[in-house]
Amino acid sequence: MSKGKLFVISGASGVGKSTVLKKVMAARADLKFSVSATTRAPRPGEVDGVHYVFVSEEKFKDLIDNNEMLEYDFHNQTYYGTPRKQLEDLMETKNAVLDVEPTGAFNVKKARPDATLIFIMPPSMEELERRLRGRGDTSAEQIELRLNRARWEMEQRTKYDHVVVNEDVDACAQEILDIMAAKADEE
Repeated sequence: MSKGKLFVISGASGVGKSTVLKKVMAARADLKFSVSATTRAPRPGEVDGVHYVFVSEEKFKDLIDNNEMLEYDFHNQTYYGTPRKQLEDLMETKNAVLDVEPTGAFNVKKARPDATLIFIMPPSMEELERRLRGRGDTSAEQIELRLNRARWEMEQRTKYDHVVVNEDVDACAQEILDIMAAKADEE
């Protein structure tokens, strides 16, 4: 069976990636989400293996040392990354979607030049801050770290294949679906 296409989605914490991606995934049966590994603690309602693969820092470092991560990064005092074998297995039969930050996205693009990079922007920094504070599950210190990180991440958007703004979830999801459909037509 032919290999699937790889779509990499990035955007600052609080931009609404998870909400947008739920709509995108529900609209296309040929997509499968590649679950990232992380060393952070689960948020309320998050399930291991569904939202993230939650691992210890020691385990994550072992994965790095054994070249088992396609990409990884350390930010907000936490490791995040994509297990290589999991992605390869998934792409044997489906198109894959990764939700990774810019450093990881660029590392994926180096390893997989065929990957399509899509960056989701917030309508404004003020709206991003409002969304982060409205979550109620993030400390003031983490919010400040995430806002500082967001400024850097948004500067990286020019290196992406596509940039979409999440002012309206449905419109943002549709724009991403249109990008995916155009990529599928390139075959």
